[in-house]
Amino acid sequence: MRSANPALRPQVFLDAGSGQLAPPGAQAMRIEGTVNKTAVLLVLVLLGAGFCWSRMDGPDGVSPLLGWGLGAALVGLVLAVLTVFRPQMAPVTAPLYALVEGVFVGAFSALFEASYPGIVIQATALTFATLGALLAAYRAGWVRATAKFRMGVVAATGGIFLLYLANLVAGLFGYAFGILHDNGWMGIGLSLVIVTVAALNLVLDFDLIERSAEAGAPRYMEWYGAFALVVTLVWLYVELLHLLAKLQSRD
Repeated sequence: MRSANPALRPQVFLDAGSGQLAPPGAQAMRIEGTVNKTAVLLVLVLLGAGFCWSRMDGPDGVSPLLGWGLGAALVGLVLAVLTVFRPQMAPVTAPLYALVEGVFVGAFSALFEASYPGIVIQATALTFATLGALLAAYRAGWVRATAKFRMGVVAATGGIFLLYLANLVAGLFGYAFGILHDNGWMGIGLSLVIVTVAALNLVLDFDLIERSAEAGAPRYMEWYGAFALVVTLVWLYVELLHLLAKLQSRD
């Protein structure tokens, strides 16, 4: 079992399911519990985003939010790393991560909304529509996380992150990759591929959480699984914003 989502490290769930993390007699992870905790985290993301969004005073009020967004991104990274390596802390770190990530999402959204009015509601609707559609397809058995499927999504996700890392390093020397931000058909095509890969990560997440619940992972892993889903959803939302911005800039 593998997931392209780094938060859903197989070893975490396998160790949990084998009893190495859960003491005998401890309550086991449930899918319903993970769903409920995911809802809680999404509400916290919305609260964080709303807090940041409320401080935007027209187009001229976007610039001050960039500092909020950068600070939230750094704090969120620390919390994410802590959660990945210490999943026992997920009941505390996952809600904190959701709030902080909400601030980042709010600042990022405000930046795009100032240039493309209405884009945020479109990206939000598409994100939740994608989540609902893939969850329904997964539950109906129309989409299966087979070994080849997992391998393909993992490889594609790794390639995307390497591309972004290379772009970041190149940007430090003034040679950023223009295709990542280009609104030409090649740039739009690349964004479509990235959005598709981000969406397919949800299928891997569903599969790994379901298998982990069946294996009897400890109860705190519900928070960890919810955290991992939120990581994927935020990535999907950000990429949808980027794609929609490219499309609207062509009008």
